Amino acid sequence: MMRRLFLISVPYLWLLALFLIPFVIVLKIALSDTALSIPPYTPQIDLSAGWEGLRTFFAALDMENFVWLTEDDLYWKAYVSSLKIATISTLLALLVGYPIAYGMAQAPQEWRATLMMLIILPFWTSFLIRVYAWMGILSQEGLLNQLLMGLGLISDPLIILNTNTAVYIGIVYTYLPFMILPIYSALEKLDASLLEAAEDLGCSRFKAFWLVTIPLSKGGIIAGSFLVFIPAIGEFVIPSLLGGSSTLMIGKVLWEEFFSNRDWPVAAAVAVVLLLILIIPIILFQRNEQKQREAE
Repeated sequence: MMRRLFLISVPYLWLLALFLIPFVIVLKIALSDTALSIPPYTPQIDLSAGWEGLRTFFAALDMENFVWLTEDDLYWKAYVSSLKIATISTLLALLVGYPIAYGMAQAPQEWRATLMMLIILPFWTSFLIRVYAWMGILSQEGLLNQLLMGLGLISDPLIILNTNTAVYIGIVYTYLPFMILPIYSALEKLDASLLEAAEDLGCSRFKAFWLVTIPLSKGGIIAGSFLVFIPAIGEFVIPSLLGGSSTLMIGKVLWEEFFSNRDWPVAAAVAVVLLLILIIPIILFQRNEQKQREAE
């Protein structure tokens, strides 16, 4: 009994230390007032005063910073833009990642470990260095424009860097392994005899792929899509380095509020709302994982 209780308590203590406590701290800052001090906010809740401090806090609670998010167009536009960019990036990653995962699953057994290593090889290099490398590739004097002009496909350099296109390229490149690996895991377990049976019943190869392979790999597709979408919506480094001034993402706005404007209460409110938005796909992802475990 004690052993079981210990095993159950470990993940809950982990969540308490790394999720719940930081969230409560951020929420406390979000309910504070901006001030010219260090730190740059005035707490509205005085825990040292005990229940009287809590009673005073709830009596004066005005949610001013959260109300401000609804009044300024910048914030809701940033949320909508982040959802749009994350959704499109997830779809692009799926279109690129599924054929790669399918090819890996169809490869001879002795080649699969090598192909797997090639997929995870970029993780051996710093994320920041890889993004900086894309800046060199996509710039007007970069390798991509030099290659296209050398082949005679274009006469003038393409303007890709500092656009949303560069952001899509950066996000898809960065999170593509998170799409490939779950799909590959699902396709590797696929029973080839099911495809043979479908073809024996009159299905063409494409129809058998659409009616058998795609549905049986649905779990991997859903898992990969969530693993790309969830971090992409709050991405900060890629839009800052590859995107231009017109690229609006909530992670970029969050950084500017914290470090440029030093408006910690508003920045904390932005972070709380972003977390509440992310809870929805996280819950859906967990339910999908639970259904897969039950199916097995």
